[in-house]
Amino acid sequence: MLTFIGLGLYDERSITVEGREALRTSDRVFAEFYTSRLVGADVVDLEAYHGVDIEVRPREGVEQDPEAILEAAATGDAAFLTAGDTMISTTHTDLRLRAERRGIETRVIHGVTAQSAASSLTGLQNYRFGKAVTLPFPYAHGGDDVPGSVVETIEANRERGLHTVVYLDIKVGTGPTGPDPDHEEYMTADYAADLLADGWDDVLAVAVARAGSPDAVVAADRLSALATREFGDPLHLLVIPGDLHHVEAEALSGLAGAPDDLL
Repeated sequence: MLTFIGLGLYDERSITVEGREALRTSDRVFAEFYTSRLVGADVVDLEAYHGVDIEVRPREGVEQDPEAILEAAATGDAAFLTAGDTMISTTHTDLRLRAERRGIETRVIHGVTAQSAASSLTGLQNYRFGKAVTLPFPYAHGGDDVPGSVVETIEANRERGLHTVVYLDIKVGTGPTGPDPDHEEYMTADYAADLLADGWDDVLAVAVARAGSPDAVVAADRLSALATREFGDPLHLLVIPGDLHHVEAEALSGLAGAPDDLL
């Protein structure tokens, strides 16, 4: 059996009860933290809290050499952990399909995602979101501005009146000059707002910091204004709202401090 378990958004306690029980009864536990990570806990915290040993695999190890995971699942109960919800990344879907093709039973235990938390915290209705995008660090795509694909997606959503979740880049093990095992960098909401303000200076946006933590921050303002603020520790994301239902407008005012003239 191979059980995919989403750990939720913040720390070792963010997992569901079902996920915790499956994790603690597994024979071997694997994890991948490239796609996303818990900022309120590290592997040592997870091991101590759940009483398990965790084998962390790099993303390329999961994609190119998953044999150890598959063998453990073929001969016993193996758990595969990721932050957020475990099936958001195609890497994990590929691993599940490989297991199924080998006749290994699989199951999925979901965790809270950043997108669902963004909807809940901002008061923006989840069915009014369009395609999401990831905003990379400029050095990561060889430019000094916002990639055209990001601009096109935001504009297409805005034309349809839909909200856009903008995930912010995470760089671990790779820096501006190439591979660097000590490099760990998280794009902040103010940095992202500054990049996007070049094209949409006065557009309403919402910064969400540390969703799922006890000190989550939600702030709505013009992109140019958000670019001048600090939002503390990661992880951060931005939401670019589309057309607002009156309840959504009230939520952004009451929950995120949006200026009245932007609503």
